[in-house]
Amino acid sequence: MPQIRVLPHAAICPDGAVFEVAQGESLCRSLLAHGINIEHACEMSKACTTCHVIVRKGFEGLVPSEEDEDDLLDRAWGLSPQSRLSCQVLVAAEPLEVEIPRYTINHARE
Repeated sequence: MPQIRVLPHAAICPDGAVFEVAQGESLCRSLLAHGINIEHACEMSKACTTCHVIVRKGFEGLVPSEEDEDDLLDRAWGLSPQSRLSCQVLVAAEPLEVEIPRYTINHARE
């Protein structure tokens, strides 16, 4: 099973985390299942950017994003070339290292 490494995030995962998940699982659901309470304001329907992550390792092994995901990501805080919506990432065979950006744009939370 592929290993997921989450880099430390001051509010969501201060110590970072490492866990394994089955290939093909949703990254967002996997994070939530392992106690990493990443925001997902649209309930994973690809309608917001609150589950934005930066894939620091393993990005090349993922199925490429679609145009509508890219359009949403244009609005995300801290956008990088390795940015993805975690609700749209299916874990591949390669290990992943992900960073949760410091901020999110969540109008329902503000």
